[in-house]
Amino acid sequence: MESVQFIQWCLDNLNYGTITLLMAIESSFIPFPSEVVVPPAAYKAAATGELNIVLIVLFATLGAVIGALVNYFLALWLGKPIVYKFANSRFGHMCLIDQKKVETAEGFFIKYGVAATLIGRLVPAVRQLISIPAGLAKMNLLKFVIFTAIGAGAWNGVLAGLGYYLESIVPEDMLIETVTRYSHEIGYCIIAVVAVALGIIIYKGVKK
Repeated sequence: MESVQFIQWCLDNLNYGTITLLMAIESSFIPFPSEVVVPPAAYKAAATGELNIVLIVLFATLGAVIGALVNYFLALWLGKPIVYKFANSRFGHMCLIDQKKVETAEGFFIKYGVAATLIGRLVPAVRQLISIPAGLAKMNLLKFVIFTAIGAGAWNGVLAGLGYYLESIVPEDMLIETVTRYSHEIGYCIIAVVAVALGIIIYKGVKK
């Protein structure tokens, strides 16, 4: 209960520090949607000017990288058997994690390789867990951080843009509902763009 009150206090007092903290929580194994952090912060930036939208994206991305590193190192140090045991535990289920979700993230990582840490940040249900198979696979840490930052930055930029734009047309009490409604569709559009870009790069590389 105290943790819930703490998170609510952070949401009620959004600043660059609380944005970083909440996004680190969101990007770790603790279930917490980014849609309730970045858009309200951007909404606040548009309404009051107290926050800068560029800094919101930067600090949100910093938090996302920190949270992803938590998952990465836990997976790296604990190994696959412990990770799966946690996913099947009662606490894991309380965190909305189960073996099927971890297997989905692993399959995504195997399919797309290191690029999965970038693309996966845009995919619902994979976003928070893609860092686990990266840790299990002992992915190069620098590449992991760079790809995670790019993917998280793109997603946070979309959410911030939505929040900033909606300030002029949507009441604050309807913001989260509106953002959640459209965030999945936008995420899949970004994935399509990234997939096309990667396809062009691969095609040119093979042709060359």
